[in-house]
Order: sequence, then structure tokens, then C-alpha cells
Amino acid sequence: MRRSDIYIAVMLMGIASIAVLFMHAAYAEKASSAHIALERGIVRNYMLTDIALFTEARYTRHPSMADLNTPFQDYPFSFEHFPSGSLMPLPPGMRAAGRQR
Repeated sequence: MRRSDIYIAVMLMGIASIAVLFMHAAYAEKASSAHIALERGIVRNYMLTDIALFTEARYTRHPSMADLNTPFQDYPFSFEHFPSGSLMPLPPGMRAAGRQR
């Protein structure tokens, strides 16, 4: 068997596995559509907001609703009190402001 035959066989197996993954995703989407519709109804009826990522500080609970100065409420160069604050990235507005300086 030539090396090109091995290469073609490996590529065909890869393409076949990707096709199986796409078929499984389509099947899983159809199977879970009723469950997703039920969850959407619950969120709409109870008017739920974003999920709470962390329970420690208010600026890590809902990053989309946090104030820009909340992490620095003690003083600007204070150490992070909560470990989850080191996992949260900077908001895009603060990243853009840091690059302009």
C-alpha cells in the first residue's frame, strides 16, 4: 500500500466522521426542540434575566449589567477580592479605551 493510499483512507475516514457529527447534531436538534421551546416559555413567563456566572461579587454575577467602575469600588489599584474576578475578561469598552492611551 502506498503512502498516498493511506493518506486518502485517513482523509475519507475524517470526512465520514465529520458527516456523522453533522447528522447527530441535526438529530439532536430535532429531538430537543420541544424541551428548548418549554424552557423559552419559562424564561418568557417568569421574565428571567441572564444567568448568574458567579455568586461572589455583583460585577461577576451579570457582566452585561455591571458598572464599569464596580471592580474598583475600594480604590483603582486594589487587589481582587474574589477569585472569579480574575476569570472575567475586561468589557470591550475598557479594552478599547486602554489601547487609545
